Amino acid sequence: MTDAFIQIDPHHPHDHSQCVSEALDAAEQLCAQAGVRFTVLRKRVLELVWQSHKPLGAYDILEALAREDDRRAAPPTVYRALDFLLEQGLVHRIASLNAFIGCASPEHRHEGQFLICRSCRIAIELDQPAIRDAIGASAASVGFAVEGETVEITGLCAQCQVAA
Repeated sequence: MTDAFIQIDPHHPHDHSQCVSEALDAAEQLCAQAGVRFTVLRKRVLELVWQSHKPLGAYDILEALAREDDRRAAPPTVYRALDFLLEQGLVHRIASLNAFIGCASPEHRHEGQFLICRSCRIAIELDQPAIRDAIGASAASVGFAVEGETVEITGLCAQCQVAA
């Protein structure tokens, strides 16, 4: 892994159905290893989150589920599924957008570092040890114990810069 490894570049051409399939396969394996149930609803919620590289809100997920099924899923049901996916490290929550995005490397626990385009709303997950180390060192220098960190950087992606 390089020092500034980008796990997924949504603008780079790729087989997105393979992207989703690999995420679901990894989730099934990780849940089996952890001895937790990867229910049909949890799997479907994860699949919806992975449908694009844009963070998806809980109510967007609810709407998508309602379009698929006459029975309307209740918000607590979706939130419980999202909580499960967060606990298992399968998704990240992007607080500034109150939305969720699939984790590209759920096999190793990590906090999220994201570049978020304010125009097209794509989110690029980074795995940047230097950022994590800098936060840890700065916190330690003032006696602060970091329990979690999510770095969200907003700006314009390369495509939106060209379009502007």
